[in-house]
Parts: sequence; structure tokens; C-alpha cells
Amino acid sequence: MMLSASDPALPAPARVQPVVDAAPSPPGRIRLAVLVIFTSLGGDAWQSLLGWPAFIVLVAALSAACVVSLVRSHAANPLPLSRYSKPLIAFLVLCTLSIIWSQYPSATVLGVVSQWLTAIAGVFVAISLSWVEILRALGTALRWLLGLSLLFEFFVAAIVRHQVGAPWLLDPWNRPPGDYQWSEGNLFNGGAIQGIVGNRNLLAFLVLLALIVFTIELIEKTRPMVTSVIWIGVALLEHALTRSATVLLATAGVAFVMVVVLVVRRVPVAKRLIIYPFGFLGLIGLIAVTLNLSDQLFPLLHRGDNLTGRVAIWNTVLNLAWQHPVLGWGWVSYWAPWVEPFKNLIVINGTVYLQAHNAWIDVFLQLGLVGLFVFSCLIAATGVRAWWMAVDPPPATPHAASGAWSLRPSWAHKCVGGAPDAVPGHRTLAAARAGGPRHPEPHRVEAHRGGQLSAARAAGDQSETRPASARATAPIHAMIRVTHGSAKVS
Repeated sequence: MMLSASDPALPAPARVQPVVDAAPSPPGRIRLAVLVIFTSLGGDAWQSLLGWPAFIVLVAALSAACVVSLVRSHAANPLPLSRYSKPLIAFLVLCTLSIIWSQYPSATVLGVVSQWLTAIAGVFVAISLSWVEILRALGTALRWLLGLSLLFEFFVAAIVRHQVGAPWLLDPWNRPPGDYQWSEGNLFNGGAIQGIVGNRNLLAFLVLLALIVFTIELIEKTRPMVTSVIWIGVALLEHALTRSATVLLATAGVAFVMVVVLVVRRVPVAKRLIIYPFGFLGLIGLIAVTLNLSDQLFPLLHRGDNLTGRVAIWNTVLNLAWQHPVLGWGWVSYWAPWVEPFKNLIVINGTVYLQAHNAWIDVFLQLGLVGLFVFSCLIAATGVRAWWMAVDPPPATPHAASGAWSLRPSWAHKCVGGAPDAVPGHRTLAAARAGGPRHPEPHRVEAHRGGQLSAARAAGDQSETRPASARATAPIHAMIRVTHGSAKVS
């Protein structure tokens, strides 16, 4: 006898429930993670508002708090070194060793300290929180950044009605460069807004990252649907207002990768090799279309077809890099404008640039071909792990989530990889992605009538029970580029 799907003899179909944590972290730890992520992604806001001395104190305090939390976590649940990313460790070690051959040792020491502090912050986020908590912390930080940016631009355009420079409230003895405007008050006149980070490309990157995170929250139901929809609308509005050609192209790349992932996930493993050539051809086609439309697209965004001087910057930096091609000039991350060869190296329309606008070229300049190889291994390892987790999600359980967690790596990976203008938070997020322990499945459970599924059951193992302390899991999958931020030192 055939039974229909609606037959009362059949059990009611399982409904996907919101993802919750079986053993949530202490509220103080989550708040610290939110502040760490906010400062990593929006460090320019703190610098512009408070000045450099106060910003350095803030970073030192947050770093100390992260170290204390990591020490306590390690004491409660030690993690073997083998569970951390070898390419990330190799890159950090190489940066540190470059002090030996650096052409500017004092600046390299500062760059290495900055690199390690951001790595520590990223590892703290990775191993101290569950996946759900990382998502919520990242979403909360991005909401603050986008919300404050929109309010700030409205205040400047409606109340102040003229350009606003950085006040440096806690550094009255020094003033920011005269050509730097925190906001140009363009909200109502059709120009690009810069937000509290003071740079439209940085704000645009945060907007694209927010779109990814808010969409995942909507799918996973980690926040109310109305809240997620409203903030997606805010992100789309700010995306349009930034008028960033860089992030517009990255958005197209994110959308393309998402489509490829969705297609691959629906194809049996044995037949997936047939899909990949079409994916590569589609990527090449997307690049070709973008190049062909650049003459029409870039003028609409007030950008030149030379990528706003980037080609000239790249040529200058490459000529410098070939003077020390093996080990480079020495690590410094953001260029130190007070030392050679960075002193007035790139000046365009009176603005001093402190990065190469390309992570690969900057790594080649500072760490040579050896550093470029290590950096390539880091990106390859992170990208491959992210891709396979995206196309091969864990086995479904009766209350399994929608799978957005598996799509997240590819979306964000393409987002970051497609943006020549990196953000200060890239290094922290890179460490959070690459530095986190390798774990097959996040410590999370699904809401369940009559109880909660254990983390082990959510991972597809009905016989194992993991302790709550085992939540040190693979974190934010896609933050790949480890270097460089805005044109301002960060």
C-alpha cells in the first residue's frame, strides 16, 4: 500500500530550527570578541577620532585581554601545535626573521609586532568562540560599523555641511595631514561616502562582508528575520553610496563563486570534474566582460581606466622589489613613511600612499620570492580547505542547518581575494581563518523539541559526545590576505 506524504501514519517532516549553542561562551568573552573585530575592521575610525597614542593604548589593552583569554583557554583545554595552520606559522616566522636582513630594522620591528598582535587577536577569536558565536560577533561588529558610518555621514551632510577632518581628540599636540578628510559630506550630493573609516574602498569592503554575514544569519536564523532583512537593506544602500569600483567587481566575483558552489553541490562527486572547466571558463569570461566594460563602468564611478593610478604604483613597487628579489627589503606591513625607500615613494595628487594596492606585489617587495612562496602556500591551503568545505558540507541530520555555513568560505574568500585595497582587519581575520584548529564540524546544535542535539550528533556522529570545551573549531573561512590596509598607516 502506498502512503502519501500527508498520511498521518508517516512522521511529521522535520523543520529546520534556528542554530543555537549548547554551551555558550561567557558574555564577557563575546563582548571582547566584538570589540576586537570592530577595532580590527574599523581601526581607522579609532585613529581618526582619538589619534595615534590613544589608538596604540587601545590596541595594547585589547591584545593583553586576548592573551589572558588564550592562556585561560589553553589551561582548560590544551590544543596541540599540529592543529594550527603550518603556512600561517611559517609566514609569521619569516616576517620575524626578516629583521635580520631588513634594510630598515626599526621599522621592521614595528611591523612584526603589529603582525603578531593581529595574529593573536585572530587566534583568540578562532579558538575561544563557537562558529555561531563568531558569526554573531562578526555580525554585531559590522552592524556597529555600518550603522555608525551612515549616521556619521548624515550628521556631516545635514548638520556640519562641509568637509570634516580627523579631530584626534586625545592627541591635541599633533594634527593629521591637511589632505586627509575624515568625511567629505557627500551623502546628499551624489558623491562617494567614506563612513567612520574615512575611506570609501574600506567602507565598501565592510559592506560586502556585511552582506555575506547578514545573508548567512538570515538563512541560519541566528537573528530575527526582520532584523536581518533590514540590515541587508542598509548594506545594499551603503554599497551604492560608496561607489567603489574595486568592491563592485568583487561583488560580481562573489556572486559568480556562489553560483558555481551551488551548482557543484548538486552534482555527484564522480561528475564534478566536468563542472570545473566550465567554472574556469566562466571566470575568464567574467574577467573579459569586466575589462571590455571598464571604459563605460569606471567613468560612472569616477574612476579612470588605469585603476586610479594603480598600474603606475605597481610598476614603481616592482622595480624596487627586484633590487632584493630573494628575501626582500624586510617586513614592515604598512609602509613606514619616515624611512627609505618608502619616504615619498608614491605621491599622487598630494596624497602619500603607504601600500602597493596589491598584496602579492607588497609581499614580493618586503619578503622577496621566498615570502611570495610562503604566502602562496598560505592562500592555497586556506582556499582549498574553504572550497572543499563549501562544496562538501557535513552529512545532513534530521535537524541539520541549511548549509549556509558551508557556502560562507567561498563567498568571503572571493570577496577578500578580489579587493586590491585591503583592510586592517584582514590580518586578524586571516589569522582567525588560518590559525584556528582544524576541526571537522563546528560546536553547535539545533533547537529540538524536547531537548537539544549534542555537538557530536550535529556533526553526524550519533555515538560521540563532545565536551563543551571542545568548541575550538574551524572559524571564519575566507579571510585570506594577511597584509596591508588603507592608504593610512594602521
